[in-house]
Amino acid sequence: MESIGCFEECLVETIAVEIGRRQMVQAGVLGLAAFASGCASVVTPAKARVVVVGGGWGGLGAVRVLAAAGTVNVTLVEPNEAFMSCPLSAHYIAGHQPASDFQRSYTRIDQLGVRRLRERVTAIDREKREVVTGTQRLRYDYLILSPGIEYIEDSIQGYADARAQLPVGFRAFEQLAVRQQVDRFLDAGGSFVIGIPKPPYRCPPAPYERAFLIAEQMKRRGTKGKIVLIDANPAPMPAPIAKPILDAMKALYSNQIEYLTDTAISAVDMGRKTLSTALGEVPFTQANLILPMRAPALIRQAGLGERWAAVRLPSFQSQADERIYVIGDAQGTPLPKSGHVAFGAGQQVAGDVLDLVAGKPLPKPGGEVELPLGICWANVTHAEAININVRTTISAAAAPQLRFTVDPAHNARSGAAAMSWGQGMWKAMLG
Repeated sequence: MESIGCFEECLVETIAVEIGRRQMVQAGVLGLAAFASGCASVVTPAKARVVVVGGGWGGLGAVRVLAAAGTVNVTLVEPNEAFMSCPLSAHYIAGHQPASDFQRSYTRIDQLGVRRLRERVTAIDREKREVVTGTQRLRYDYLILSPGIEYIEDSIQGYADARAQLPVGFRAFEQLAVRQQVDRFLDAGGSFVIGIPKPPYRCPPAPYERAFLIAEQMKRRGTKGKIVLIDANPAPMPAPIAKPILDAMKALYSNQIEYLTDTAISAVDMGRKTLSTALGEVPFTQANLILPMRAPALIRQAGLGERWAAVRLPSFQSQADERIYVIGDAQGTPLPKSGHVAFGAGQQVAGDVLDLVAGKPLPKPGGEVELPLGICWANVTHAEAININVRTTISAAAAPQLRFTVDPAHNARSGAAAMSWGQGMWKAMLG
């Protein structure tokens, strides 16, 4: 497992070196253009327009590289006024830390000269190269989409009618409603059901982490009741994390967590407070149903894919449009749907766009190519976690190969490193 002792410093240094290298390349290209014109009257060309949709991990990875280069006009379209991290926010949901620990302002983005539009994108007009919002149409030369996910509500009968009472909490700022559910459960006890779908979904270890941190609070507060994990999978996902997750569940929370495998939830009845499964009806006091997921409707409207956006690796270019890149959890590749992968993909794509704008052809990949690294954590207690690293490579005419490095057991070192990692990432995005 890779060392993370100087993670923040190494990350910032890597970004700075990459930005500096690309600025030198672009300066050289512009200088040659001036020389060729005879320097008699140099007309400064208009800067290329790059629109980034989504101010989460992927979008911010792209924006920081683009803005630092200073050679393109950057517009960030994000409906939220501030940033809230989904990674690590289970500590807030379970009542271990305040929400403010996971929230950041977009002030630094504004200071970098990025135009930030607080609106929701309603459509993409690919023919005109325009992004459509509720009030305007934004022209682009290149478009980077990092719109996150939406829930497939009709996967569970009755869910749409019960949406307000059954928040999922896998998108920014939804965590508050789940926290309120958890608080009611910890005060009154009963049965807290967490439903887990089949992958792909955002951050596969997160449902188990959420259950563990709530169970830890049950033990501390003496809450009478249980957490019922209803898992559509035969074991915790992805497979390499199954053993340490199950070991932690057995060692720490055998009296708090009941784990049902190979069990899908088909319907919810809020009046009777029951869930329908192949094993019969399961009663609940509170329920956190994590629904199957897909890319937002915008991807389908623009003809960029169905459940997930269809992209080419290693570039993340849309298969339907070479001027559009799709990163983060909306893209449909075997890469983990995680914040760290999204951030790395945003950096990579932004660098490629800068090279294209500067007139530098992108190198054709040959041999084995590294894709963005995945680093994530599954907290088992507030202080202890399991570190999960995923290295992904791709070769010509071959599917991506994922190689997992996973802690064999939860430990305090990974617990401390998880929060240090988060602080470093948030600083790289918004510091």
